[in-house]
Amino acid sequence: MGTFGYQNFDNDDAADFLADFADDPSELLLLETLITAAEEEGYIEADVAAQALAAAEIVAAWQGQPAADFPEDLQEVAYELDVSDEDELTELARRAVATVLQRSELLELWQESKEFPQWQQAQQDLLKRLE
Repeated sequence: MGTFGYQNFDNDDAADFLADFADDPSELLLLETLITAAEEEGYIEADVAAQALAAAEIVAAWQGQPAADFPEDLQEVAYELDVSDEDELTELARRAVATVLQRSELLELWQESKEFPQWQQAQQDLLKRLE
């Protein structure tokens, strides 16, 4: 059985992405993941959406605004991330979160849950931390 909770690290897809990031903590990995969600004109599958939210959480942590549940072992890695264009990365993260909130399977799954308001609040909090 998979892990599933309303915080952005409470699912297996996010955990897999974090493991990949821990193995290769690069701006390129974040950019690829965020672009996949931010520039998708259609429907975003749940796994892509969850990974994009995890990537956006890493961007927020890199900016000194980590989520309360941000993995402690990745905080230093996130802070030391070498970023070539801070504005571009932050804008992509915001766009990716907005896209997940507009047209994703993950959104639909949460809309069917009684924890939908908490999930929405977690995304609004993430957007604030990305300002």
